[in-house]
Amino acid sequence: MTDDQFREILRRLGLSWEGYRRVRKGVKKRLSEHLARLGCRRVEDYLRLLHEVPSSRREALLLMGVTISRFFRDLRVWDALESRVIPEILASGLREVSVWSAGCGRGEEVYTLKMLWEHLRENRPHLPDLTIRATDRNPENLAAAAMGIYPKSTLREVPALFRERFFSELGKGRVAIVASSLHENILWMVHDLMEDPPPRGGFHLVFLRNSLLTYYGESRAARALPRVLSSLGDGGFLVIGRKESLPSSVESLRGFLPEEGIYRKAWSRGGRTL
Repeated sequence: MTDDQFREILRRLGLSWEGYRRVRKGVKKRLSEHLARLGCRRVEDYLRLLHEVPSSRREALLLMGVTISRFFRDLRVWDALESRVIPEILASGLREVSVWSAGCGRGEEVYTLKMLWEHLRENRPHLPDLTIRATDRNPENLAAAAMGIYPKSTLREVPALFRERFFSELGKGRVAIVASSLHENILWMVHDLMEDPPPRGGFHLVFLRNSLLTYYGESRAARALPRVLSSLGDGGFLVIGRKESLPSSVESLRGFLPEEGIYRKAWSRGGRTL
């Protein structure tokens, strides 16, 4: 499959070449295998099938998932969450903090937040409960995330203290499993950001890192983003990738730490903004 053919498939699926350019080798291989399974001898036949058969299009979109990640990815973001964002959330005196990890992949981000929360609890014995809605389009990703078993390579940025406390080794040290305590209060749920209605709102923190704004075309991302923001409570925080940009049409967010991809939703009452 040539790059031009791959570009055309991306265009038909509403996806971004810039988002997939660096990871295209593995994705092109999966698409070529899908094309062969469907009996398409030419990419043109495949494109026609994607247009005419909705199930084939859904299968193709699942194959476009990119699950390359690691715990504590972009350490500066997690430092900012610990030192700036979480204290702001806690200042409201909440009994429970609710989080949505949208496009959670295999769950590294979810468990990273859980580890950080348990670490904070050591100095804040009355820290509110943390509940996380973790969603992804691919049920295989969610099944893997719920198991909590990862290659050792995904732990390379985990602080030593956290690694000792929250992981145990399996398979002669080749893989690691997260502590059972980290599995509590996580709801893993199949959800398509482009097709499904968002979870019911009021989240204090929403992670949308390296998913919608990276891999979808600008126009499709701009249509889906308001649905995500509708689930974010007033004054809540949105975290996107550090190299991602928000569409210019977004007016409800204010830069909190924009250099780290962290924004805050404006208050809707009385015209007051944050």
